[in-house]
Amino acid sequence: MNILKHHFYARDTLMIAGELLGKKLVRKYRGNILSGLICETEAYLGPNDSASHAFRGKTARNTVMFGRAGRAYIYFVYGMHYLLNIVTEEEENPCAILIRAIVPLDGLKHMQRYRGRTGKELTDGPAKLCQALAVNKSLNGWDLTAGQKLWVEAQPTIPERFIKKGRRIGIDYAEPVDRRAARRFWADEMYIRDMMPKRAKRA
Repeated sequence: MNILKHHFYARDTLMIAGELLGKKLVRKYRGNILSGLICETEAYLGPNDSASHAFRGKTARNTVMFGRAGRAYIYFVYGMHYLLNIVTEEEENPCAILIRAIVPLDGLKHMQRYRGRTGKELTDGPAKLCQALAVNKSLNGWDLTAGQKLWVEAQPTIPERFIKKGRRIGIDYAEPVDRRAARRFWADEMYIRDMMPKRAKRA
């Protein structure tokens, strides 16, 4: 188990957002291991990014973003969904990366039960993967480098030719320059289909 440590997250957010693709997100819940390979992320660049929660400064909601890199920033949206972000860069520079999708690996039956879904819709969205992994506000501020409850493990780097970039989703409120910016990263479907572990493809 090679858990990503603080130094991995305390770097440039856009770089990390691409490098997280293919890494293994792991949740230990009720004695079971639930996991998946990260296949889509979005970068949020703090006070200089009008799409970021930190754009207008520190609040009770976003305080975790101003803290140590490698912490989980989890918030509630639409009165029904949790979303998982990972804090990046140095303290007081409130940047974060939204985990948008994973390819399921371990604990598939548990994830299906928590989601009430199977197939592609199991973890192909940020709220979906949180439900499948039993991630909620109780983990807000959690240290992902500690190797308990929720963490990220190193995996082989995805070749750059299989990494796609584009506009982020659901940020119509942001300024035009930030709406247009290519800050969403995802693994090419061919990579997921042909190069991900066989267990993931069966999931």
